[in-house]
Amino acid sequence: MSNTVFRYLRWLVIIPLGNGIYYAFFPWLPRALKHQTSKVDLGTLLDAGFCLIVFGIFELVAFLQKNRGQTSHQ
Repeated sequence: MSNTVFRYLRWLVIIPLGNGIYYAFFPWLPRALKHQTSKVDLGTLLDAGFCLIVFGIFELVAFLQKNRGQTSHQ
């Protein structure tokens, strides 16, 4: 599988997962952090923040796996 296809597939997992986490917390969020339809607001930023956290976790896991493979071959 090419890197481009793999990258797109990874984003197809990261974005819905981040959105899912945001909407799991949605009922308990204060009104200011709830996303309003067709607006860029604090809810949008918080949702994007959850996606970035999930992305960071994916990148950290990939980095640790890559480094673990390099240290075992030395």
